[in-house]
Amino acid sequence: MADGAMTATFLAVIGGASLLAVTARRLRPVDRLPSLEGWALADRSLGPGWTWLLLGGTIFTAYTFTAVPGLAYGNGAPAFFAVPYTVIVCPLAFVLLSRLWSAARRHGYITAADFVRGRYGSPPLALVVALTGILATMPYLALQLLGIRAVLTAGGVYPRGAAGDLVLVALFAGLAVATYRHGLRAPAVISALKAVAVFVSLTAVTWLVLERLGGPGPVFEGAAQRLGGPALLLSPAQQPAYASLALGSALALLMYPHVLTAGFAADGPRTLRKVSVALPAWTGLLALFGFLGIAALAAGVRAPRGGAEAAVPMLVDRLMPAPLAGLVFAAIAVGALVPAAVMSIAAATSFVRNVYVEYVHPTATPKRQVRIAKAVSLTAKVGAVAFVFGLRDQDAVNLQLLGGVWILQIFPAVAVGLFTGWLHPRALLAGWAVGMASGTYLVVREGFSSIVPLGTGARPLEIYAGLVALLLNLTVAVAGTAVLTRLGVPRGTDTTDLPSRLTVRRRPETGANKP
Repeated sequence: MADGAMTATFLAVIGGASLLAVTARRLRPVDRLPSLEGWALADRSLGPGWTWLLLGGTIFTAYTFTAVPGLAYGNGAPAFFAVPYTVIVCPLAFVLLSRLWSAARRHGYITAADFVRGRYGSPPLALVVALTGILATMPYLALQLLGIRAVLTAGGVYPRGAAGDLVLVALFAGLAVATYRHGLRAPAVISALKAVAVFVSLTAVTWLVLERLGGPGPVFEGAAQRLGGPALLLSPAQQPAYASLALGSALALLMYPHVLTAGFAADGPRTLRKVSVALPAWTGLLALFGFLGIAALAAGVRAPRGGAEAAVPMLVDRLMPAPLAGLVFAAIAVGALVPAAVMSIAAATSFVRNVYVEYVHPTATPKRQVRIAKAVSLTAKVGAVAFVFGLRDQDAVNLQLLGGVWILQIFPAVAVGLFTGWLHPRALLAGWAVGMASGTYLVVREGFSSIVPLGTGARPLEIYAGLVALLLNLTVAVAGTAVLTRLGVPRGTDTTDLPSRLTVRRRPETGANKP
């Protein structure tokens, strides 16, 4: 049962998040008509500070902060692939996000599928990009709920039975209302509280753990005894899987609709470049969470079978004073609210722009587009709650693993398309189909493991399935383009007019409130 002080601290932080969400209306210009750009992208008005908070809060999810230490607790060194993976993201974001923002701002694009539609003049290619993004996002959204439930259950804050389910529904209901009313501005302001809560609580927890366990030396020695010494080091056989998983995950992350939505909300490419340079501060947090998984081993924490993600919450509950433990649990819960809100907004925007307007109601007014997007965003959250209550936790994890492989298959159309329009849209469609089919087959064949063996013999090469599927995808796209070009098959019209160097002048100030 949760301590009263712990519960009080937890509720105070959650209440603060709700109050902050209400203030999001102050960031909305009063002289602007409703538009999808305003609701989903905050009118592309976020400066460096707000963009750093929102982008970092969106990329580093609550489930990441529980899954990485859980993996470190159960498997040791391989868990730390997430550190180089998030480091690789920073230079990629520096180049790709800033360039994609410039193209999007110039042509009024709101989603990646909008860019693909303009770049290749191919509605079918844009449709599969949008649907792939939605498909990959939904299990990721459900995992935010699972992250909250795992943390609160381990800390004793989550009541058993229907009462616990009501707590989870109540947390998401407040988020749903704020997002429905204020769009991306709601998670933007909540991200400020997330950053403060996570940075403060994690620093305090790490300091206290090191003091209680005698420093980093005894921590790693104790963990090595529990796991076995080699488990804290990568073996030569593990290195290809480690490297390919880090690279593939970094390439995939920047294709997720919620990451692109947070990036598109910036006020310019220069802001995105500044933020990309500062993002490693969030990576430092992730490394500390992984270290806490090692510390849980050293402290003798016994997580339930199949529930390694509960190891760090159990460590916090054991070692921390009740108010500090409540702050940690609240920080992780708030950490789930920001990416969950952005994910629902991104999925709704992709549906409205690239399915509803393109195929159902081409003459929909901006006001109607916003109304439909709000409804779809709310439906996505309700669907995530139903998914969590209706299926096993492992089902959501399995689908999220597949989602990472799937979203990587739009990389050729989006990222490569930023630099060259040579690839033929029909070849890209064929490559996407091959990548989706092969990636799904490889993951399912290995029992929903994203690391798959290649080759024969006693020690086949183990590599990330998504990267294998992407290489097949690119091979088909390049070969198909060469064949179609030789046959003279016409392409769609490229309306993006991408120059070799994209520059966009900043809009003049309108007197509106700028976050």
